[in-house]
Amino acid sequence: MSYLQSSLLSILRCPVSGGRLHQENDELVSDTPDAAGQLLRYPIQEGIANLLPAEHRSIPHRDGESA
Repeated sequence: MSYLQSSLLSILRCPVSGGRLHQENDELVSDTPDAAGQLLRYPIQEGIANLLPAEHRSIPHRDGESA
């Protein structure tokens, strides 16, 4: 698993929701739900984050739950 530098994570944003991203294992996860209320996940492959909107996957977001 590749960890992205915190300086890079501080400037990256979700291309769909505009929310901040944080790393969970080999994915970046948006902290802001999209219009459908889903948190978006983007894969990190060989140390490179794939932030193309077509590559994301959605997970349900529950109010009051920190992402």
